Amino acid sequence: MYTATRSPLIRLHANDNVLVVREPIALGQLLPEFDLRMRAQVPAGHKIAARRIAQGEPVKKYDTVIGAASRDIEAGEHVHGHNLELVDFYRDPGFGLDVRPVDYLPEDQRARFMGIVRPDGRVATRNFIGILSSVNCSSTVIKQIAAHFTPERLAAYPNVDGVVAFAQTSGCGMSSPSEHFDVLRRTIAGYARHPNLAAALIVGLGCERNQVADLVGSQGLAPGERLRTFVMQDTGGTRATIEAGIRAIEAMLPAANDVKREPVSAAHLKIGLECGGSDGFSGITANPALGATMDILVRHDGTAILSETPEIHGVEFMLTRRAVSPEVGQKLLDRLAWWESYTRGHNGQFNGVVGPGNQAGGLANIFEKSLGSAMKGGTTPLQAVYEYAEPIDQAGFVFMDSPGYDPVATTGQIASGANLICFTTGRGSMFGSKPAPTLKLASNTPMFKRLEEDMDINCGVVVDGELSIEQMGQRIFEHILCAASGEPTKSEQLGLGDHEFVPWHMGIVS
Repeated sequence: MYTATRSPLIRLHANDNVLVVREPIALGQLLPEFDLRMRAQVPAGHKIAARRIAQGEPVKKYDTVIGAASRDIEAGEHVHGHNLELVDFYRDPGFGLDVRPVDYLPEDQRARFMGIVRPDGRVATRNFIGILSSVNCSSTVIKQIAAHFTPERLAAYPNVDGVVAFAQTSGCGMSSPSEHFDVLRRTIAGYARHPNLAAALIVGLGCERNQVADLVGSQGLAPGERLRTFVMQDTGGTRATIEAGIRAIEAMLPAANDVKREPVSAAHLKIGLECGGSDGFSGITANPALGATMDILVRHDGTAILSETPEIHGVEFMLTRRAVSPEVGQKLLDRLAWWESYTRGHNGQFNGVVGPGNQAGGLANIFEKSLGSAMKGGTTPLQAVYEYAEPIDQAGFVFMDSPGYDPVATTGQIASGANLICFTTGRGSMFGSKPAPTLKLASNTPMFKRLEEDMDINCGVVVDGELSIEQMGQRIFEHILCAASGEPTKSEQLGLGDHEFVPWHMGIVS
């Protein structure tokens, strides 16, 4: 790890041939500590050559190859997409070579938060009533039902965080059976049984492929006081279903309100790890700091869920070397191979070009972005690999397959059981989620100050020299305990999360 000084450049590893720009530097500027004269004007978060790099030579950041020089690059020159090419190469998975035993804390020494204990022993961080649509055709109905329950109408139920509609745009016009069909059902069921929902209502149309009765039966859901279902064609249409839905929710509210928070172990925390709008500082501050937090969480027997499979491509060996078994490591490689086939079949590419925000923030390609993304998972063993929205039943550090699109990935993590999301950003992604709240971690101080209404935690203090990665990790952990105990996050204060339920659309619409 680098040492924090006030130099405008950061050397991340002794073997690197690039340096990261801490603050904007000017053409011709002398940097005597690195024996360099700048050959370009370079923004913060970007890279410059620490020495001459010959054409074809690997370019290293954090002692990891992020590409090769597409031409000769002189010392002090800006290194970015214009002179850095993406080259694939063999990466030894090294199954289990970096596995280190976890120093678990005794149960009586584990951190605690104020959680809501459900009758089955699962622990909630929030207390919503959820309404789900089996198909897009019932989405307006569930939105109308939820809209009825204004803050004024919920005032008599202070322990209920809200009534929220999880509308979606699929459920019919899709192959059945199919992988897409299975994923959709897993996602809906994962929300319906989520501990952060005190009760749930599922509403269908009646003629859709995703039949409500079959959905409930196939996913092992049990209709009862906590789970009700309606089918619009049987209930009497739009208006009648809205009225019936309102009455059903009204009947659920007293029991939903009859809860209290109590001290529970941090072992009950399942944290979904996301990053969006990444920049050149994300892999230096927010992501490794969140990784340090997850190392703490795992010591407390909690669960850390890394996802966004396309955004670990190129650095998957960092995870397979920590796999607890060759089978777990191979399952991760199998998901990457599936992505290769999936993107090829849709005229896409797995090695996608990073977005304009990523590029402006200093990330040249997907390998460089992946390097930072993988750091969120910390250093503990990889215990298991799950498919999208599969229930996560293994504590510790795990991986859930998902796209890199944040709402889709987060939806899958919540469906898998995440009861809180930690979301790092360098450019300033505006995001919130329900029923599991999102904590936003800013990678740099200027962005945090500019967007403080949206950002919960400033990880930029690491590069500012105020805190170490380890200290920042502990600070994030304390924020997590507060949020899990009911303290509203910035995104909750802004009312985000009603439109971020986005199940993964995988298949052909016909």
